[in-house]
Amino acid sequence: MARRQWSIAGQLFALQALVVTLLVLAGAGGAVWLARSDSHQAAEDEVLAVAQTVARSPDVRAALTAADPAATLQPYAEATRVATGTDFVVVMAPDRTRYSHPNPDLIGQPFIGDIGPALAGEPFTTTNVGTLGESVRAVVPVYGDDQRIVGLVSVGITTQAINRKLLGQIPVLLGAAVPALALAATGAWLLSRRLRRQTHGLGPTQMTRMYEYYDAVLHSVREGLVVLTRDGRVALVNDEGRRLLGLAEDAAVTDRPVAGIALPPAVAELLDSGRDAHDEPVLAGDRVLVANQRTTRFEGTVLGTVLTLRDQTELRNLASELDSVRALTEALQAQTHESANRLHTVLTLVELGRTDEAVQLATRDLALAQQLTDRVVGAVTEPALAALLLGKSARAGERGVDLLIEPDCRLDDSPLPPTDLLTVVGNLVDNALEAVTGTPPPRRVRVFVGTTDDEIVVRVGDSGPGLDPDRVADAFRRGWSTKSAGRGLGLALVGQVVHRHGGRTEVTRADDGGTLFTVRLPIPREAR
Repeated sequence: MARRQWSIAGQLFALQALVVTLLVLAGAGGAVWLARSDSHQAAEDEVLAVAQTVARSPDVRAALTAADPAATLQPYAEATRVATGTDFVVVMAPDRTRYSHPNPDLIGQPFIGDIGPALAGEPFTTTNVGTLGESVRAVVPVYGDDQRIVGLVSVGITTQAINRKLLGQIPVLLGAAVPALALAATGAWLLSRRLRRQTHGLGPTQMTRMYEYYDAVLHSVREGLVVLTRDGRVALVNDEGRRLLGLAEDAAVTDRPVAGIALPPAVAELLDSGRDAHDEPVLAGDRVLVANQRTTRFEGTVLGTVLTLRDQTELRNLASELDSVRALTEALQAQTHESANRLHTVLTLVELGRTDEAVQLATRDLALAQQLTDRVVGAVTEPALAALLLGKSARAGERGVDLLIEPDCRLDDSPLPPTDLLTVVGNLVDNALEAVTGTPPPRRVRVFVGTTDDEIVVRVGDSGPGLDPDRVADAFRRGWSTKSAGRGLGLALVGQVVHRHGGRTEVTRADDGGTLFTVRLPIPREAR
């Protein structure tokens, strides 16, 4: 059977209860010790005062010089003892002979105890054991008319009597200690109860393992994680989240508002909104991230917001290349279908004996297709980019759009990554096709890709309605689109590539009346 472990709250309560009990007991013990010390000191002061009063009495001085001192001093001493509440009042001669005592049988016998300082003229107090047991006593000299010491007075209170007085104070001490202990125990219980709620009754071993496991998981997962508190402050950013968001490892981000951290604008906007997001693409520098954001709750209480980020930059580049290949395949399939139709037409014309017309039809279509292929392949030696342009041309034909490759278009060896060129050319052409779709014919899209001494130039113009000059600045922002919702990522990806390579973009009016996008990407010095 597994041994039940104490929770942190239970251990804290037990420890606090033990500490409080020890403190209260120590305090009570200290109070008793102080009370005992005070009682002892009070007893010394009391017996000294009584002894000095008796020693100064004229009756005592006169009786000490009388023929029978005990006859006068015994009644006087007993009356004084009873009146003052002391245990004995002994008047004696300088040679220790007692003239008074609570036990009359001891009168005339020598006094037991130290009297040396009093014989030297110094009153003193001491604790000694006498006939009545241990007592606190004072011894004071009695002076005659000639200032000679004619006797001594000793007044004492037994230790037992002092302890009885002290025991009488114990209920008062307990009356103060017990409520203090109860109050401290109640406070410890309330604190442990609050801690139990906050720690959900977990023990230290469980919490240690949970922290170790959670910390290892949070720092090893391949998803970026950003956690906000309910008041919008950053509670956690794991290692992958720092990498995806471009945050330095030593950058202070915890317990700071989102506005106080250098986050990509799209990510900051999503965190500030607090809305739920599902597989929403966002741009972070030169990365395309997929964001999921949810509000977290525990037992109906809102704890904060959790944002997860996945890097899809490479996946989107591969998807762009795949789209190009798919477009080329679809174009080839369409051309195959059209070629089959034309082949049947040619064969039918031959069967009908109209050979000349069949030859003209076949050679005209072949010349047009070959002319487009030769122009693209001859101008662009990059296979992926050539395939992209051929595919876009076929797609444009399906939409009733003329995709024109500029005569001076030329790109032999691209010094830039092919995926970046595919992103720029493909998205600009798609944007142009969207712009002219649904407009009156003729619908045209013109494409130019070429190089100068120090840069690659990409120009894509269309015959569409044109872009409002006031909206040019928003064109390359993620989410902006003139079409339906859910678009607006293509031009943002183009802007991302331009920013990464330190290039620039220009948006002007095209010759056909539409919009002309010009992208200039610097060629690295080592590739010039």
